[in-house]
Amino acid sequence: MADSSNGDISEIYLSGEYTDKNPTFHVEDSSWKAKQALKILQSHDLHPENICEIGCGAGEILNQLHRQLPDSCLFTGYELSPQGFALCQERTKPRLSFHNQNLFTTTPKPTFDLMLCMDVFEHVDNYFEFLRHLRQHSKHFIFHIPLDMNAQMVARAEPIRRVRQKVGHLHYFSKDTALAALTDTGFQIKSWFFTPNGIDRPRTTKAKLAKLPRKIFSAFSQELTARIFGGYSLLALASTTAHSSDEPQTSQTR
Repeated sequence: MADSSNGDISEIYLSGEYTDKNPTFHVEDSSWKAKQALKILQSHDLHPENICEIGCGAGEILNQLHRQLPDSCLFTGYELSPQGFALCQERTKPRLSFHNQNLFTTTPKPTFDLMLCMDVFEHVDNYFEFLRHLRQHSKHFIFHIPLDMNAQMVARAEPIRRVRQKVGHLHYFSKDTALAALTDTGFQIKSWFFTPNGIDRPRTTKAKLAKLPRKIFSAFSQELTARIFGGYSLLALASTTAHSSDEPQTSQTR
């Protein structure tokens, strides 16, 4: 799942512990995440010819994009977990390849038109260093970041423990701290929006019960709903080239 610059990947991804807890590497979420990535690309009329995903898990997000983007587009995934990489091999095909190695130590340094970082840097010990290294490898970036820091998760405590123990989150973000992490490490935010995973894809009984209040409150304010009830992640499009005329934009379209 996670990738790192100087060996700061948690041992759980190398030992198989993560696989024991998450045997699918979240393939069931991949179509939905790919849809979010396509939405922000289309809204900015971006047509990358060479797309990389770092920490690609089973590779299914890239596989979904491979089906939906033009035949001229090349796709590359990097996954350090040997178990995740084994799942990637089932998806290897022309224009879609995977590497079981650290992107940051690859020589010569590969660069891409677009890099995906989907639910990744919350897993990395030193995510500031990780993000700074990431900037060297692409023109544009799409980040998907879980917003674990919300009132109900903090008040209940158990959900925070669960995302740490089961899915390996080491850091917990709100919308503001997620965007600050990107800008502080040199990214220019072009656009962002909330992704309503708690409304679109509730899994547990508690999540299904929370779907209705989340949906009602989100009609008035997605941001307030994300802060109080959770159930949202953040999708951000960023670049490494700042233009003085560009202002960060917000899209609340679904």
